[in-house]
Amino acid sequence: MSRGRARVGCSGWEYKHWRGDFYPAELPRTRWFEHYATTFDTVEINNSFYRLPERATFAAWSRRAPPGFEFAVKASRFLTHMKKLKDPEEPLDRLFSRMRALGEHLGPVLYQLPPGFKVNAERFRHFIASLPRDARHVVEFRDPSWYDREICGMLDDRGVALCLHDMPGSATGRERVGPFVYVRFHGADARYGGGYSEERLRSWAGWLNEQRDAGCDVYAYFNNDIGGHAPRDAVVLRRVLEDHP
Repeated sequence: MSRGRARVGCSGWEYKHWRGDFYPAELPRTRWFEHYATTFDTVEINNSFYRLPERATFAAWSRRAPPGFEFAVKASRFLTHMKKLKDPEEPLDRLFSRMRALGEHLGPVLYQLPPGFKVNAERFRHFIASLPRDARHVVEFRDPSWYDREICGMLDDRGVALCLHDMPGSATGRERVGPFVYVRFHGADARYGGGYSEERLRSWAGWLNEQRDAGCDVYAYFNNDIGGHAPRDAVVLRRVLEDHP
């Protein structure tokens, strides 16, 4: 069995407050992605949640990406928050018809369900049955009712991963469901803010490397962009993953 690959990055790259910290002050905004891609081999696209980019935009990102780089894409809130997964076929067709322009650079597709949306096993079963088989899918739950043996069994059976998240007041456990691992770090002290201690990241690295040893690929994204913590923490996690071979 070959060891799983680890990819670590941030939830987006276009943050003005990273200038002078992660990005050199003199670097034009048009070159931020290229600078980002010299440090990380993956990024999670979040703006697709609010407004789905055109196919041409995905194609442009693909052209700019270096070999081996992957984009994780967050699905539109129209599907997850407005329709709450009901009748998913048309929104999924629209999403994938545009997103496939990423070609070999397409990574996992993230579906984040809203807080307050209670478990609905029948609707969820139909949703995951509608997902294209030739892509990696991951679901993030924000209501505890979804952490259910039946739901986790559906994910495993369909080859869909459960998103783990580290977030003040709402952290998941460290239990893999599905064929790969996907972790979102939303902030150590406050949502979308606060840096993680190296000790905390080393704890995560130990568990993540156990999953890699079991043959699972690992994806980890930092969403604590406030204060520029995300790229700093991502660099540290990548380093400590290498420290625990």
